[in-house]
Amino acid sequence: MANTASARKRIRQNATRNERNRARRSRVSTFLVKVEKAISGGDKAAAQAAFKDVQPEMQRAATKGVMHSNTIARKLSRLSARIKALGSAQA
Repeated sequence: MANTASARKRIRQNATRNERNRARRSRVSTFLVKVEKAISGGDKAAAQAAFKDVQPEMQRAATKGVMHSNTIARKLSRLSARIKALGSAQA
């Protein structure tokens, strides 16, 4: 158990940050599921709309340090490519 006041404060801060980070990660995951459903359904318009929603959430997660920026860039790039391919597959 923490003995000093600073150690007790650090424990409180870590708990708060853990909760905030978990919520942010969960939110990103929820948005990603919406994009995946739209892509699997073959609806390019819905996929693009969902992608527009997920993009700022993922960028924010990278900015806040919840996820690595290169990981976010890679995932966004792959999602974007899949959405573009969705349009050419129907044409």
